[in-house]
This record gives sequence, structure tokens and C-alpha cells, in this order.
Amino acid sequence: MIIWLASYPKSGNTWVRIFLSYMLSNEKNMDINRTKIYQFPRRLNFEGISKNIDDGNEFVKNCIHAQSKINLDNKYKIFKTHNAFWKNGNYSFTDLENTIGCIYIVRDPRNIITSIKNYYDFKSYEEALKFLRDDKNIIGTLHKVRQGNDLPTIISSWKNHYNSWKKLKTNYLLIKYEDMLVDPRKEFLKIINFIKKISNIVFDDFRIDNAISLCEFKNLQGIENKDGFIEASKDRLGNSIKFFNLGSENKWQNLLNKQIIENIETSFKEEMTELKYL
Repeated sequence: MIIWLASYPKSGNTWVRIFLSYMLSNEKNMDINRTKIYQFPRRLNFEGISKNIDDGNEFVKNCIHAQSKINLDNKYKIFKTHNAFWKNGNYSFTDLENTIGCIYIVRDPRNIITSIKNYYDFKSYEEALKFLRDDKNIIGTLHKVRQGNDLPTIISSWKNHYNSWKKLKTNYLLIKYEDMLVDPRKEFLKIINFIKKISNIVFDDFRIDNAISLCEFKNLQGIENKDGFIEASKDRLGNSIKFFNLGSENKWQNLLNKQIIENIETSFKEEMTELKYL
């Protein structure tokens, strides 16, 4: 059975994944390029299921088949995904036969927009805002975005993505990126305890404080500067764009103009109010 680390892109999912991956390892040092928590979808998940998985229709029809294949070992596992919990006719991203729970990481869209602009090398905040609002947004090979996942990932808009995972009728934990910044130990313990409650995955609790320390933004940024990061995107000239870019310095109040702020708050007013961002 799968526990999903689900989020809209640039919301803190990688931070949580690196923390959990270290907690599940026996390594003393942090290696951000080696993980025990893989992203779904990956091409190998569809081997023997579809010969044309780059086709959007094939991807939609076979997501659950791929997860059933993953679950043949009857073990609990954690996967990162940026897919919304989408449904298309008789098909959906996942189901209760394959999923035991979801940890959903959410972030204020007024801060996501700067990270989206950086990661996708957008020329303007207007272009990044269009990305956030796009109800039909698909990243990956289907959408032909320069930096995307290896396979189609249906993310929709920030609003639809957040609302979709609330509809999953199983164990659900909401984690706010901003709370992780303020008190990472409290939030990471919530995540660990949630996973323990719904699965038989074992963690070494004595590693928690060290894991939190190693996962501090400046440390992750330093590792990326030294060793690079395989999840970093590239600009139009093929140069790597820093993945761990601003961290807590990404403050929308200092970076966005009034019009962009108003447009975001108007577009996502209901969800931002629910999350106490407004």
C-alpha cells in the first residue's frame, strides 16, 4: 500500500522527502541525490503495462495498473507525487485498493509563484501566474515544458490540486510549509507519527534531531552547491538553476507587485481563507 507525499510543485515536498529518506537510511551523512522515496510516475512503473506511456490517454488509463504492480509485494511504501488526485471518466490517479494514506504539503501561492518562476525559468510573474491558474496544466513530456518530469504529471491549477486531495477517502494529513519553517521538529514529528499509525514502516526516533539539523535549508543549499542536485532544472542556455534558491528569504511581501498579489488573492480567495493565508 502506498502513502503519498503529495503537493503542488515547489511546496516543500522535496524537503519532506529528503528528511524521510534520511530517517529510513543507515547513512550518517545527508546525500540529497540518493533517495529511498521515489517519485511517481516513473517510466519503469509502466514496463509491461503500456508501450506508449508518453501518450496522455495511455497514462491516464494505466496509473492504477502501475500502482497495482508496485503493490504486488504487499508492503507499505512512500511515494512522492505532484499529480493532483484527478479523475477522468472511469479512470483516476489512484484508488483505495492501492493507497493507505496521503500527506499533503501546501504552501502559500504568493510564495510558490516566485519558486515556480525560478524553476521553470519564466520571464515574468505574469507567466508564472498563468501556470498557477491553469486548470488543464500538465507538466512533463505531454505538456512539452522544458523542465518537467519524465512522464506526464497532471497538476491542474493550485486551487484544484489542493481541493482534489481532500476528496481522497482515507487517512489524510495536511502539513503547511510555513509551519515547517517555524517549527520543523513539531511538523516532522506529526509526519512520522502519522506514518507509524497507518503502516508498519519503522523509523529510528534517535535520528530525528540530526535529520532536522541536516535538512536545514542552508545545509541543503550547501550540498547542492558542492555536489549538484539531480532534480534541479535548466535555463534556456542549459545551465542549472538552483533548486534550493531562496528558502525562508522567499517573502512575497518583498518580491511581488500589488497587481500580482491581488490577482493571486482573488483567484484563490476561498482556499487561502480556509488555510488562513488570508
